[in-house]
Amino acid sequence: MSGSLVPRKIWLVAGEDSGDQLGAKLMPALVALSERPIRFGGVGGEAMAAQGFQSLFPIDDVAVMGYLPVAARLRTLLRRIRQTVRDVIEARPDVLVIIDSPGFTHAVASRVRKRMPHLPIVDYVSPSVWAWRPWRAARMRPFIDHVLALLPFEPEAHRRLGGPACTYVGHPLIERLSELRPDPREVEAREASPPTLVILPGSRRSEIERLMPVFGATLGRLTERFGPIEAVLPAVSRHRALIERMALVWDAPVRVVHGEAGKHAAFRRARAALAASGTVTLELALAGVPMVVAYKVSRIEEAVARRLIQVPTIVLPNLILARNAMPEFIQAECTATRLVDALAPLLTGGPARDAQVEALARIDGLMQLPGGDEPSRSAARIVLGATRAA
Repeated sequence: MSGSLVPRKIWLVAGEDSGDQLGAKLMPALVALSERPIRFGGVGGEAMAAQGFQSLFPIDDVAVMGYLPVAARLRTLLRRIRQTVRDVIEARPDVLVIIDSPGFTHAVASRVRKRMPHLPIVDYVSPSVWAWRPWRAARMRPFIDHVLALLPFEPEAHRRLGGPACTYVGHPLIERLSELRPDPREVEAREASPPTLVILPGSRRSEIERLMPVFGATLGRLTERFGPIEAVLPAVSRHRALIERMALVWDAPVRVVHGEAGKHAAFRRARAALAASGTVTLELALAGVPMVVAYKVSRIEEAVARRLIQVPTIVLPNLILARNAMPEFIQAECTATRLVDALAPLLTGGPARDAQVEALARIDGLMQLPGGDEPSRSAARIVLGATRAA
């Protein structure tokens, strides 16, 4: 076999579903841009498996968020970290790409760097150093060579905080604008009666359990005030049964839909949305849906967050816009009364709705890459560049 055909070995380590989705997009982009075959290894989920990836172990073993859930599964997490590090050391890849989930992936990367100091390590998705625990940026420098940022303001944050080299490669959602944008008939549907309200209580069990009751009470009060509302609740598959069970006790009817296609179809017809804080707010923003954002965590997490959070908003579109265009209600402020008062003008129309629509229209220009490049290809170029520089 000639030297030019020796496969590159690229190890990808994802720690939850969001990272799995990014990895699944990155893999074909790497194959398309590489002049040599690629052998993949590491940790991934179902989306990466659909691209032919064989994970070292099920990603669910490490897909844990929050202080208490992590503490409860600490022994398993530590075992999987050690196993992943051993796998990387034995494989001796050309580059290690860790994807999101810093609690797991950074533990892997820091240990690998001690054993293989010259192995290039790329971090796909910046931790939220701009939001809380900003000192993490500088602490990443010893074991991260390059950060691939999904949000346009993150490279400047890393520069300011002394973090690793950081490049904005684009958010994967900008590759899916055609799925998010309404056609002319759907634009008309947004103004039809009864109005469509999309309700999004989060993707993690703890989020769903805390937000479903208050979101249900909010819908009930809205229907009392305005009459019928076409409420649509896109449910994540793994929590479908929980969501359907909790929705049964709501005073107003809601239609539960499943899958990405059903969710995006609801976005394209929605007059407004009530959403948990998270990436879904960025999806709504790119779909042009005015929204109210809410969030609740445990009292322990709240006490920690109040000491560490460094930003005036936790809503991604607000951070991108550099102003609080979308109202947010956190912890004690997350009540049905407050949510109803904020949603009412978005459903009926007027200055509050118009202001949000105008702000949302600016998101595109702030997130697009030069020349209309695709995020996965932009990320793949940097990963391949790291293998050549090694």
